[in-house]
Amino acid sequence: MALDLADYENKARSAIKAFWRARNAALTKQKKAGRSDQGERGSVTAGKNMNGFAEMILAVVRANGLAEAEVHRNGALLALPGFYRPTKLWDLLVMHKGVLVAAIELKSQVGPSFGNNFNNRTEEAIGTAQDLWTAYREGALGEHARPFVGWLMHVEDAPKSRAAVKVVSPHFPVFEEFVGISYLTRYDLLCRKLTQERLYTAACVLTSSRDAVKTGHFASISDMAGLGAFITTLAGHIAAEAARKQARSR
Repeated sequence: MALDLADYENKARSAIKAFWRARNAALTKQKKAGRSDQGERGSVTAGKNMNGFAEMILAVVRANGLAEAEVHRNGALLALPGFYRPTKLWDLLVMHKGVLVAAIELKSQVGPSFGNNFNNRTEEAIGTAQDLWTAYREGALGEHARPFVGWLMHVEDAPKSRAAVKVVSPHFPVFEEFVGISYLTRYDLLCRKLTQERLYTAACVLTSSRDAVKTGHFASISDMAGLGAFITTLAGHIAAEAARKQARSR
């Protein structure tokens, strides 16, 4: 049976447009309230909206054999036990009859500040995955097959995110692949390494510029860390879980 990718590209374009609309609306609301001193950071915090991507993922789950799965997107139902901390709130969970099928983080970053935010996102992504897999190893999620663990990042395509970044390391040389690259390429490398090291089943970074509010246009840096690979891997995992479900019911 072929995987159903649920027209993900069109859904992603709709999600991109919704993201920028929400961001623009939040910025306008701040200005009217006299809080323009918060700048871009305030607008992103208030207007951050990845709901369109959650809808895209939900469609993939429904299309590949788990139409009755529970998909959690809000509140305390997003909590999973950790090993280094009691719990962690994920952005989206897929549960089926008490089994964790997928746990996914949906993140975004808009300029003008990319440096500190990139470092924070990197540390968060690595720590979150390490915490979950250690808890899984210790049986906190039950004796079930490994869940799909995903990390989807949307970053603004802007001059500062595309420009090469200087690396300062006075005591030891950094890995060569980090020299002379942009923050967008750093995110791409991060996603590829997160999957290579099996911290995430799939990780991807999408880029879009502010005028994508009209077109929904987005891009990826590489196929390995692109949306197509992410969605295909997710669809395959969902289909495999659906097949296990059928086998258990026989």
